[in-house]
Amino acid sequence: MKIRSVEYAGTVAEPGGPAPGDLPQVAFSGRSNVGKSSLINTLLRRTRTRIAHVSATPGKTRALNFYRVNDDFFLVDLPGYGYARVPDAVRDAWAELIEWYLGESGDVRAVVHLVDARHPPTEHDRRMAEYLAELGLPVLIVLTKMDKLKRSERARSTVRAIDVLGVDETQLLPFSSKTGEGRDELLEALDEIVSGEGGA
Repeated sequence: MKIRSVEYAGTVAEPGGPAPGDLPQVAFSGRSNVGKSSLINTLLRRTRTRIAHVSATPGKTRALNFYRVNDDFFLVDLPGYGYARVPDAVRDAWAELIEWYLGESGDVRAVVHLVDARHPPTEHDRRMAEYLAELGLPVLIVLTKMDKLKRSERARSTVRAIDVLGVDETQLLPFSSKTGEGRDELLEALDEIVSGEGGA
């Protein structure tokens, strides 16, 4: 897949809100500080004029943000979870929105879930992987910030993620927003998902 065009298409802030169109949707999820905005900008080649907001303060994405890619599909940026300084009421509202979107909207083709390669997957990560398995949604686990790991730590990080999340090695993809590692592979996976040729 080559990125020809990207545009912000709209936001859904409450359960039941309408999507900005009927294109296939691929959701991107992960903790607030996992590097999701950086990955999206790198993936979509928007590192100069950023389309996803990169903030020094995690937790800025507070709704479902839809980006129309190539007029082929929507990349949907989900609110980051697990950020301690977000009030409980806000976090509960995010959880309700995400659960409705993933479980009831019926519009999600697959989920790309981000995990920081430098740390063990969290309880939130494990629960998300279990939840997606229950829903039967294809999931691709992307290990971010791989450039920060030594060679010996990379394999350990991969094995640890497979162990904790209960996923197959084929569902794991190393990624670095700094070096671009994993970008082509992620675009290829998205192409398969959107074309219906395969899942994550």
